[in-house]
Amino acid sequence: MSRSRQADCRQPVDLRVNAGAPGLAHNPFTTPGRHRRRRATLWSVRLLVVEDEIRMATALRRGLTAEGFAVDVASDGLSGWESARHGDYDAMILDVMLPGLSGYELVRRLRAEGQWLPVLMLSAKDGEHDQADGLDCGADDYLTKPFSYVVLLARLRALLRRGRPARPVTLTLGDLRLDPASRRVTKAGNDIELTTREFALLEYLMRRAGEVISKTQLLDHVWNAAEDTAPNLVEVYIGYLRRKIGPEMVQTVRGAGYRLAAAQA
Repeated sequence: MSRSRQADCRQPVDLRVNAGAPGLAHNPFTTPGRHRRRRATLWSVRLLVVEDEIRMATALRRGLTAEGFAVDVASDGLSGWESARHGDYDAMILDVMLPGLSGYELVRRLRAEGQWLPVLMLSAKDGEHDQADGLDCGADDYLTKPFSYVVLLARLRALLRRGRPARPVTLTLGDLRLDPASRRVTKAGNDIELTTREFALLEYLMRRAGEVISKTQLLDHVWNAAEDTAPNLVEVYIGYLRRKIGPEMVQTVRGAGYRLAAAQA
């Protein structure tokens, strides 16, 4: 490698684009102009950024545009929803706390309409339940602020590779439907009232429908590890579920555990 090329490789990354924009941990977007132009020729991707914080939205637009993306910005939930419904976008970066309509509700509406635009949620809400809520509402990924642009770009590329196949949020088995976001369960269109524990048990079984699940697995995943529970507690709740969704759906596999299967017509 020549001396001039070695010197060029040692150039520090310009972070001035971060100035005044909270939540940006690192920005490698500001690369030499020649490299930036080369990248622009590789991308023909339209992104929608829904972010109400002006400095953050500006920094995202500037950085992503420098990478060759075509970027539109919406500053509230309702305009973001309308843009996502009617615009021809390849992916969306979505804040959670938005005026007019929250990010959770926005993505839930899109999915209810059969819109499968890949969505990456970007939020300062970093609790595990916040992230679970975002994913259960229909988001494809969730990144917390402050964040690294290196990671943001990598996750965008992953979303774009996957494309937008229909990925229903609601779990379905025969005429049994479970919606983790609304915590609603129906059978043949009729609502079924479940306790929190019954819901968690049914969701775990539905996500593994057709598999044989042992009592130990159910205790590990549905009950808190700190709770003093006995294996016969699983039998009690399996009995509750059978009475509510139909005994034929929860099958006992002797000596092994339980299997959830669609009722035979």
